[in-house]
Amino acid sequence: MWEHLKVFFDTTMFSPHGICLLWEPELLVVHIVSDAVIALSYFSIPFALAYFVFKRRDVEFGWVFWAFAIFIMACGVTHLFSIYTLWVPAYGLEGLVKAVTAVASLVTAALLWPLIPKLLTIPSPGQLRLAHSMLEVEARQRRDAEAMLGHAQKMEAIGQLTGGVAHDFNNLLTVIAGNLEMAQRALAKWNESSRERIGRAVEHAYNGAQRAATLTNRLLAFARKQPFDPKVVNADQLINGMQDFFRRTIGETIELKIVGVQGLWNTETDPGQLEAALLNLVVNARDAMPNGGKLTIETSNAFIDEQYAKQNADVVAGRYVSISVTDNGAGMDKATLDRAFEPFFSTKETGQGTGLGLSQVYGFAKQSGGFAKIDSRVGEGTSVKIYLPQTSLALTAQIVAPDTDGASMGAGETILVVEDDEQVRRYIVETLVELNYQVIEARDAIEANEVFKRFGQTIDLLLTDVVMPGKNGRILSEELVRRNPVLKVLFMTGYSRDAIVHHGRLDEGVSLLQKPVTQRDLAKRIRALLGGSVARNLPQQDIA
Repeated sequence: MWEHLKVFFDTTMFSPHGICLLWEPELLVVHIVSDAVIALSYFSIPFALAYFVFKRRDVEFGWVFWAFAIFIMACGVTHLFSIYTLWVPAYGLEGLVKAVTAVASLVTAALLWPLIPKLLTIPSPGQLRLAHSMLEVEARQRRDAEAMLGHAQKMEAIGQLTGGVAHDFNNLLTVIAGNLEMAQRALAKWNESSRERIGRAVEHAYNGAQRAATLTNRLLAFARKQPFDPKVVNADQLINGMQDFFRRTIGETIELKIVGVQGLWNTETDPGQLEAALLNLVVNARDAMPNGGKLTIETSNAFIDEQYAKQNADVVAGRYVSISVTDNGAGMDKATLDRAFEPFFSTKETGQGTGLGLSQVYGFAKQSGGFAKIDSRVGEGTSVKIYLPQTSLALTAQIVAPDTDGASMGAGETILVVEDDEQVRRYIVETLVELNYQVIEARDAIEANEVFKRFGQTIDLLLTDVVMPGKNGRILSEELVRRNPVLKVLFMTGYSRDAIVHHGRLDEGVSLLQKPVTQRDLAKRIRALLGGSVARNLPQQDIA
């Protein structure tokens, strides 16, 4: 057998290929350079194919690329042998290499042809561009459909909100208007019993107005439009201060347990709105346990990580103060739980609630920069958690002035009242006169500026509405304070928009009185601003 194979390795029987070229230098150079370039090109192609397949492991038929790389590599070797045989007649080895190349080419061709139908199904660049454009059209149509669905849901929510507001306000206006009519009739038929009837009617009308004020405040809180006056708060201290009030609210059949934590972080929020939110949750818990039960209010420090934040779109990772209100009442099913934060959604009987309690809690938490979550199971109870961002600020001492009627009376100071609603302005002016203040009134900023030109240095306090035709109250106050830097300013508003509230928070240094205004609140806020300032009297004929 060796005799048959020896011919492939014996170079003594043949002449080198260069003899055929008569060792002409020009011919030798042409052959050497051409074969070398072809060989290098052939060798680079397999490396390029291997790199491509390695980087794109998702490419189908990757093994075809490997087979083609082996075939091209063998072709490159044959060209190297063409250079080698110019001087060494190793034609047998060259023939073996060509045989291997032939086998590789046959195998590659045999594997490639059956793949042609499958390769033809691979989309061309034009087809890919067409598919991409069709996907863009479909995506645009889907976005439009989602926008239409979102708009429909928004309109449905607005309709529900409008219906709820109209229903509750009609009830409240019935109470107010009906009792005022009763007072008018009693005045028309004055007798001994009229005084009691008028007193009762006025009391009922006042209670109705207070309920209307509470309703609007809850709506503003849900919409995150409630003026927000943040202060550094320790939740444990605030809750402990409300313990007695909570116990009176829930009654004797419900056990109250308050669980604090040592080293609870401070948070920066509006303490009044936090108290209102907690009271709403306590009342809801009480109503969920008509036969008694256990109510737990617990605080803790909480760290929300990035993973939880990604799973909840309304949550930002960070440190929070957690306040949970948990009852062991009836609980809620999933359908009810999904709608729990919706305004005017309530599981209570008609007339037993506005459906704004949890929505107010939700709005308050969002306005504080935090969030609220509910966990409930039917038959086991409900737990509502409010998460408020931690603050590094320290608590400041809160000095509360004694609440006495004498301290709320004025000392003859002069107040400029600016209000575009005539009936509201008349009420404010009469109330201030009763409180022993001298009052100048104006219906808008233009009239207020004219008045201030005459009496600016004698006016102690500007009491102005925020939203008015023309210049708003904030712009007016800035103009007047520039002319009299010691002028005190107190704003009134039913809805402040963005004049004195930015990013949901009351601007620093701003004093705000929320409408509807009562005599008690008005007197306390004015005395807090004026303190012990000395009154400067105006000529009586110029004062309202």
